[in-house]
Amino acid sequence: MRFAPNEEQLALADAVREPLAAADWDALAAMGVFDSGLAETDLVGVLEAVGYSAVPLPVSATAFVAGPLLAAAGDPRAADVAAGRARIALAGPDGLTPFGGHADRILHLDGSTARLAAAAGDPAPAVDPFLDAAWSTGAEVVTADPALVRTARLRAGLAVAAELVGVGRRMLDLTVGYVKQRHQFGAPIGSFQAVKHHLADAALGLEFAAPEVLAAAWSVEHDADAERAVDAAVVLAAEAAHAAGRAAIQCHGAIGYTVEYELHRYAKRAWALEALAETGARLDRLAASLDLPETAR
Repeated sequence: MRFAPNEEQLALADAVREPLAAADWDALAAMGVFDSGLAETDLVGVLEAVGYSAVPLPVSATAFVAGPLLAAAGDPRAADVAAGRARIALAGPDGLTPFGGHADRILHLDGSTARLAAAAGDPAPAVDPFLDAAWSTGAEVVTADPALVRTARLRAGLAVAAELVGVGRRMLDLTVGYVKQRHQFGAPIGSFQAVKHHLADAALGLEFAAPEVLAAAWSVEHDADAERAVDAAVVLAAEAAHAAGRAAIQCHGAIGYTVEYELHRYAKRAWALEALAETGARLDRLAASLDLPETAR
């Protein structure tokens, strides 16, 4: 089976790039991004664009996780989400909530129960300051339907995987542009073989990860071994984004370590997403499902 976006999905991903770059929530709502009628495979390109822009808002959590969950549970607040009147962030491990400071409500997925809490309070330190992370604990029960919560959790993992691909591509694009302009020994450093190899390896990793994410989206839509497919997508996307970040920083040299240059924003977003996705636990589950020996994990 070939996993690649169709023309409509590509058009939607292109259309959201400008409002995402401007962090224009209302424009995204007007385009129907928060309408829960879109399927998993339809939104993968949008989620990659969210990662590419490193938008400092809970777009993925609202559009891809909370909105569809509320709609499926028959919660009247789903209408506010679809219209862009409500921003809902998703609590991560131990209640650490990315974009908690920009949200009206916090969604907790605890076991087989989904809960909504008021917007988080005091900010929490995070490697990515644009996450505006905060601590939160669950409160009001939205649904205790294990099937609905399972789907929401799968969508949350899928969103992270797609965002990681997007942020990896942004770092790669920044670096390709830089090495074309930066000259050393009378030539652009992008013409040096070592630089080419670093960037080719990073590009290859992202090109392998992208169809895996789309395949995981298809698996969630059709409930076909979805847990393992999402775990594989997250692990592969995290490895690809991590490799892209390492190559980007190395090829930029000293400027890649400065906060004045925008590369740090995307590298930190990739590190934060990798931690929030608990990629180590996902890798262990994959290894266990394949019955690999400890030495191979």
